[in-house]
Amino acid sequence: MNFFKTLAVGAFIAASVSGAALAQQATFEAVRARGILNCGVNTGLAGFAAPDSQGNWRGLDVDMCRAVAAAIFGDASKVRYIPTTAQQRFTALQSGEVDMLARNTTWTFQRDVQLGFDFVGINFYDGQGFMVKRSANVSSARELNGATICVQPGTTTELNLADWGRANNIRFTPVVIERLEEVNAAYFAGRCDALTTDVSGLASVRASRAGEANQHVILPEVISKEPLGPAVRHGDNRFADIVRWSLNAMIEAEELGLTSANIESKLSERNPSIQRFVGATGDFGRMLGLDNRWAFNIIKQVGNYGESFERNVTPLGIQRGPNRLWTQGGLMYSPPLR
Repeated sequence: MNFFKTLAVGAFIAASVSGAALAQQATFEAVRARGILNCGVNTGLAGFAAPDSQGNWRGLDVDMCRAVAAAIFGDASKVRYIPTTAQQRFTALQSGEVDMLARNTTWTFQRDVQLGFDFVGINFYDGQGFMVKRSANVSSARELNGATICVQPGTTTELNLADWGRANNIRFTPVVIERLEEVNAAYFAGRCDALTTDVSGLASVRASRAGEANQHVILPEVISKEPLGPAVRHGDNRFADIVRWSLNAMIEAEELGLTSANIESKLSERNPSIQRFVGATGDFGRMLGLDNRWAFNIIKQVGNYGESFERNVTPLGIQRGPNRLWTQGGLMYSPPLR
């Protein structure tokens, strides 16, 4: 009896492993067969994901999408950008409407474990803050007792705000609005005394007000840790590896001094680390199911992490801070490509 039970259990495990293996290939194979990457992005956040005047999407998160497309197809333009609100984004990923999220999304325990997502890295270290009108003469978040505060629902921002208020005995009235554009408009229209979100988001919103930016002040308090990064569904291990190492490639390239302008000249470089990176040795692309020049294609077409940051985030007036390379006192660090 035990023998037959063992056989049955063994067959069940084998079937489960086989099913899991098929699931692990699902996203990658679907993307490749479709010929385009469906990437979930913000509905419009300057510096991270927003269409320009010609309708072309730009931003740090957009570059993450483009990097994955360059790795898979050798063509960074093969991306369909799907705008998602804070509440829609997780359903869109769970349902398969998008293949990945690159949408200034905080990596948390609950999202990782309960919702069933894999955060494959961090492309921006951030924290939550507050913005007020300069005319309010408020210099600290502790002066917001009794204030109305605009916030988006379904975000870590909403939870952090509630925790911060309780911990500091500060009473406030939340003005909860789902769409980013509408919550920002409510703040500028005076429906609330303060706006709270990630500091990068506040800087982006302030920069969007041409001629009025200096009328708004980002207060000094940062009340949370917000590690933002791309997410994929649990079980798609190959696809997760591709997204993870696409981000790592951008970080590693900056450390190696490889840029979109000079990487072609480095193809014959004798440095072993650069030889592996450009695909001259190591077969790392094949290990991912990609061309060996996958990382070369990312940097040639998208640029390294520093290039992306300078192009997209620096114009907002945001310093790199913790997003500097580890060799420069920051937190950005890629595992070895070896």
